[in-house]
Amino acid sequence: MTKRSLHLRDIILLALIGIIFGVIYFAAGFVYNGLTILLTPIGYGPMANDLTMGIWCMAGPLAGFLLKTPGAAFLGEFLGAAIEMFLGDQWGAANLISGAVQGIGAELGFTFTLYRMYNWLTLLISSLTLTFITFGWDWFRNGYNHFSGQMLTIMLIARFVSMFVFSGILVKLIANLLQRAHLIKQ
Repeated sequence: MTKRSLHLRDIILLALIGIIFGVIYFAAGFVYNGLTILLTPIGYGPMANDLTMGIWCMAGPLAGFLLKTPGAAFLGEFLGAAIEMFLGDQWGAANLISGAVQGIGAELGFTFTLYRMYNWLTLLISSLTLTFITFGWDWFRNGYNHFSGQMLTIMLIARFVSMFVFSGILVKLIANLLQRAHLIKQ
């Protein structure tokens, strides 16, 4: 069942998701930097982006999964990116573009199910759309077109695994915990 409008409670939940994940995204920047430092000597420094991408895309699927409203996944992801930017992360205003791209990727997963299914399949589809949309964005933004086919394949697989673990499995676990605690109505 899909709601077609946001109520005050939904807007507050959406704002909380954006704020909480904005802080998480800010902290993920440190993880990304550490991974880049560790992986660079062995030639896999650029893969730090793919390994951490799932963390940076969690707000959208969580908002879409909990609110069951068209546009919620996009707004949740974009708000998280905006909060990360306001906290002073290393990418600055470019976060708004990345947040929009990630929000579109998250929203597509729910769009493909016509906003009627909210289960593991929906999160798998959302993880797939997030993987391909964000990988395409990085193709242009971060120069992925300069990597070998083997490196691109490894990076794409790493990104999907990261997306599914963080934006699929972890999002579903969070949603289940919130429902069990009776904080979210089903």
